[in-house]
Amino acid sequence: MGELVEFIAKSLVDNPDEVKVNEIEGSQSIIIELRVAPEDMGKVIGKQGRIAKAIRTVVKAAAIKQNKRVVVEIIQ
Repeated sequence: MGELVEFIAKSLVDNPDEVKVNEIEGSQSIIIELRVAPEDMGKVIGKQGRIAKAIRTVVKAAAIKQNKRVVVEIIQ
């Protein structure tokens, strides 16, 4: 899951070297923390959060195959 979020984020931002993904895995859920450069926050979140919502939707669809619950947090 973390690799998927990292790939999507690096495709969107101007500074792909500053994209960091931290994956915290529990028994039933996974928390994915996405860190990007401050100037790239708008590109990852999108207008009215549409891109962030799309990222979460894609990751949740991938997580259903593993019977896990995924939370994607975007951190500056």
